[in-house]
Amino acid sequence: MIGAVTGDIVGSVYEFHNIKRTDFPFWSDGSRFTDDTVMTIAVYSALKEYISGGRQGDLHPILIRKMKEIGRRYPDCGYGGRFIKWIAGEDDGPYNSYGNGSAMRVSAAGALARSVQEAGELGKISAEVTHDHPEGIKGAVAVAEAVFMAGHGYDKAEIRQAMKNLYSLDLTLDEIRPHYRFDVSCQGSVPQALEAFLESSGFEDCVRLAVSIGGDSDTIAAMAGSIAGAYYGIPEDIKAQAMSHLDRYLISLLTGESR
Repeated sequence: MIGAVTGDIVGSVYEFHNIKRTDFPFWSDGSRFTDDTVMTIAVYSALKEYISGGRQGDLHPILIRKMKEIGRRYPDCGYGGRFIKWIAGEDDGPYNSYGNGSAMRVSAAGALARSVQEAGELGKISAEVTHDHPEGIKGAVAVAEAVFMAGHGYDKAEIRQAMKNLYSLDLTLDEIRPHYRFDVSCQGSVPQALEAFLESSGFEDCVRLAVSIGGDSDTIAAMAGSIAGAYYGIPEDIKAQAMSHLDRYLISLLTGESR
């Protein structure tokens, strides 16, 4: 989850001021966590509760409760319009979204799963409480499965092959970057995040590559960072810097400790 949080915070500065290169300041005065971090932690909190209960019963209501409870504490962190209404409203039903919100929040599904198949199923459930469009579900499944594989000894060739069952991945970053524009759909941002991870040489390099694509920088970096964190690990100085941007409540949900 810290990989997603880091990508979100680093990319937050460049979301509406894209930078099409990798030699940018990794941290800046404007760096902040956004909805990507809040919902990543909400899904993590829900999955921890579900797992502590023996993985029994229906996960959907736990996700809905946690996402609304935690989301309402951070009303101004960049949610999309329909998601704001969902968090604030009494209607718990999904709204057929294919936005990348389903994929940016899903890393805990990959981190806590016991198999690729379970990662995909947890990813699917975490998406469909809001993003029940097939593309919204596919994006979450892809990132969840990639996170699991990255953390369980699969090499990049194996991860690429698995992801090609979901997306074409037929363009390199150098081919994507010049023409890429802001796109908040799963189909228009998840493949780019996957490619950033697959072309990377380390965690920081992955986040830099993801941001350099442009577009929805914080979310692309959150998705790529979640996979890279599982694959490479996260340097302690980067982890500490990312955590320093969170408040006590979010830290307590991530670590079980107050700060």
